[in-house]
Amino acid sequence: MTKPKLRVFSGIQPTGDLHIGNYIGALKVWAKNQDLYDNIFCVVDLHAITIPEAIKPVDFKKQIKQTVALYLACGLDPKKSAIFVQSTVPAHTELAWILNCITPVSWLEKMTQYKSKAKNRQSVGAGLLNYPVLMAADILLYQTDLVPVGDDQKQHVEIARDIAKRFNSIFGQTFRLPRSLIRQEGARIMGLDDPTQKMSKSIASQKADHAIFLSDRPEIIRRKIARAVTDNKNELLFKKASLGIKNLLTLYQIFSGKSQSVIEKLLTDKGYGFLKNEVSEAIIAELSPIQEQYQKIVKDEKLLQEILNRGTKKVEKIALKTLSDVKKKIGLS
Repeated sequence: MTKPKLRVFSGIQPTGDLHIGNYIGALKVWAKNQDLYDNIFCVVDLHAITIPEAIKPVDFKKQIKQTVALYLACGLDPKKSAIFVQSTVPAHTELAWILNCITPVSWLEKMTQYKSKAKNRQSVGAGLLNYPVLMAADILLYQTDLVPVGDDQKQHVEIARDIAKRFNSIFGQTFRLPRSLIRQEGARIMGLDDPTQKMSKSIASQKADHAIFLSDRPEIIRRKIARAVTDNKNELLFKKASLGIKNLLTLYQIFSGKSQSVIEKLLTDKGYGFLKNEVSEAIIAELSPIQEQYQKIVKDEKLLQEILNRGTKKVEKIALKTLSDVKKKIGLS
């Protein structure tokens, strides 16, 4: 008998343009590993409304569609991966409420993302505090084995494991315990303008040269890379480079496919200007076909809806089975 594939679940919020950090840490990994796993990929629209003042309803609907189109343009194959929008499967919110009831508030208050986003805000919604529980519900609902996440998201997978363990200990074995799946190179892509900060959609919306978006034209990519933070050392070895140069070297390694040793040899007796040009051209070469595919796909609303309907139908069967089991365990059915 063939051994069942491990199940993978992950998702991206449909807020703002997706940047190369999202691509490297998520989309590229998802597409590359499709044949290895049983894949479920979600547009997590419910997570996006935890900061409601940032949502514009008309734009939000458009951004959901654009995110799905980017999934496909980046190589996700609906024949190999179920693609759907989170809010179309009500089991996510129903399980999230049940899990909220067994999750200690102290666990949620310790979450790094909550402390960061709540900082300097006069009012914080309960949704922001409970965000990790909804994420846990997303993951546990599908009996997920592996969650491809960025290095900074490991804490969310860990709390999902803790919540699963707590439920299992109280009501009996119900959930699988998920594990993080993190790529080794480029697990955390930093901002071009500040290599001490992770590349972020929210920061990029305020600072023009912080991130490279998947939609950026070649001339914009070249300009942003040209303005990226460097230093005056001209050190181009991975282990000795400053944060800004290490970030550029990492981008070059990922987008060129060259090894560190090959890159260091290529850069011998070269300067930062040469490196920036190589990085720009490598990024442009990979993003150009994605952009072409995206422009074709995003216009075909019928195709997008058919893919989403098919994905929803497939995952709903799994979700309802898990939810039914949970409800029986706690006496709700």
